Amino acid sequence: MGLPVVNEQLAKRIQQSEVDYFSSRVSSIGERSGNPEGVEIRTFGNATAFYIKTMPWGLFNSVKGFSHNDVDTLEEIIDFYRVRERTFQLDINPVGLTPHTLRRLAENGLFQHSFHSVLYGLPSRELPKIPSGIKIREIDNEVDFDLYAGIHCVGSGMDIAHKHHFINNNIGLLNRAGWKLFLAYWNDIPAAVAVMHIGNHIASYTLAATVPECRRNGLQTSLLLWRMHEAHKAHCELVVAQASFGSSSQNNMERVGMQMAWTRAVWAPLHSS
Repeated sequence: MGLPVVNEQLAKRIQQSEVDYFSSRVSSIGERSGNPEGVEIRTFGNATAFYIKTMPWGLFNSVKGFSHNDVDTLEEIIDFYRVRERTFQLDINPVGLTPHTLRRLAENGLFQHSFHSVLYGLPSRELPKIPSGIKIREIDNEVDFDLYAGIHCVGSGMDIAHKHHFINNNIGLLNRAGWKLFLAYWNDIPAAVAVMHIGNHIASYTLAATVPECRRNGLQTSLLLWRMHEAHKAHCELVVAQASFGSSSQNNMERVGMQMAWTRAVWAPLHSS
């Protein structure tokens, strides 16, 4: 079966798959006892706004699923972040957008500050052939999860001293419905991790990280192929992912057969809160 063309129906499914996994991801952080990170999730029409008090980065303070049907809620969305003294990003995908909607964004003091790639592909029936020095297995216990947290931390450019933050804010994904975490070894050394969320017959690639000294050995390509096969085993119809435009992550996805669905416009307040 060939890769389906992107029409409005498929685009809505791809967009919703991201909303679903991100809602589950952020909810898992908020479900910690006492909600120490200050997680809030609010819906405005069909759009979903995410806020995490202790995490000021745009990813965790974003609005997803926004369309022309939600334009009358725009001032409410802006106020939601304004009273929390937090800047935010508004993900604008082509589906369900009109020139009027984009004009309203500008009239309310927002501007487009970046692009982001949305990719899709097919699950793979075949067990992937990976280099002999690479071994991959699913993470299903706290011992392996500790390895995951360390690789996620260092692979994200943080000092290993901050690993406890990655443990606390990701442990909720371990054995959570719909989630699969994978650990890859390079010559028997724990070297890379990857995460996948499955929902409504779509597998979303939600995270990938490699320790710097083990990069350029095919680990992430192998993890992409591995998840494609896992998606097939889970009876998924598509695999989807997001990546910085023109990044090595996007290139790796294209090398394993994924294609661009569209380029997202990311909007933000012209003047920070």
